[in-house]
Amino acid sequence: MSAALLRRGLELLEPPGRAKAPPGLQRGRVGPRAAGAARRRKRAPETGRNKATVKGRVVKSAIEEYHKKKPVNHLRENLQYMLKGRLVADKAVTEQVLAQNRGRKSKDQPPEKTEKKKPEGTVFTEEDFRKFEREYFGVP
Repeated sequence: MSAALLRRGLELLEPPGRAKAPPGLQRGRVGPRAAGAARRRKRAPETGRNKATVKGRVVKSAIEEYHKKKPVNHLRENLQYMLKGRLVADKAVTEQVLAQNRGRKSKDQPPEKTEKKKPEGTVFTEEDFRKFEREYFGVP
């Protein structure tokens, strides 16, 4: 028989009024199993009632248990909550938040927007083109 089994047996035979020795006076263990052994020692079997008996047990209704565990659909309340506060943040603030959440690598950066160049308007009018055609090509 091991010393641990003897100690457990003696703990079971102790009268209920007598307290255990304070933890400081108990012999300390060293090693990887010390924590597990201490946990097992603390969890001594309770001397309460036998839980296998039916006496004093309240019969639970299966229907009530089903309704308790039945999932509840919170969609309508969530939608009302989300639609209630329609505060739209300023564009500068949203851009700042997005910039802070973006990574610093070049692959995380959005492509820079290039401004579209407006097609340059011509200085010449249709009259000038006709005049040019008449002078150089001799077309009436």
